[in-house]
Amino acid sequence: MRKLILSAALVAASVFGMTAVQAAEPVAGKEYLVLSNPVPVSFPGKIEVVELFWYGCPHCYSFEPVINPWVEKLPKDVNFKRIPAMFGGPWDAHGQMFLTLEAMGVEHKVHAAVFDAIQNQRKRLTDPQDMADFLATQGVDKDKFLATFNSFAIKGQVNQAKELAKKYEITGVPSMIVNGKYRFDLGTAGGAEAVLNVADQLIDKERAAK
Repeated sequence: MRKLILSAALVAASVFGMTAVQAAEPVAGKEYLVLSNPVPVSFPGKIEVVELFWYGCPHCYSFEPVINPWVEKLPKDVNFKRIPAMFGGPWDAHGQMFLTLEAMGVEHKVHAAVFDAIQNQRKRLTDPQDMADFLATQGVDKDKFLATFNSFAIKGQVNQAKELAKKYEITGVPSMIVNGKYRFDLGTAGGAEAVLNVADQLIDKERAAK
């Protein structure tokens, strides 16, 4: 009986080990997709990780507590960046707000507050003046925000972000891109934690290929 129990335990351990290995090694076409046309990265020489998101997306909001600690621990050879997905309407308004705050150098200070306002306080924040009024409560200069929001430079960045989303071939958010080559999301990866496992493995893959 003892031998039977031990054998069963060994089999279970073996199966568990195989499952763990499979989970640790994402498969192209399953957990992630290989882009048909690789997209150039922002900083050649670094491994780029992009998160495409929308402030109005509850899944993106729920992903924040998971991805933020991970981002803080990324090694120096990895460059992480957020890009707003813009599919028209409020997507465009929120995306332009994000790019404006980023250009002003205050996005990191108010990112969580903007998410909270839209997701929990039910603020629409689709009108520039409403954005400016809310952001003023977070210490952002209203006049500077509005001037930047309406600037030619921000409009150019909006167009660039839209073009990137097309090249990444995204259909929803949050979506992740590693080094302009691989795309995956909560659905393909199997959840928030699994997304980060896929990201880690693809980062290692790109690092080994250098």
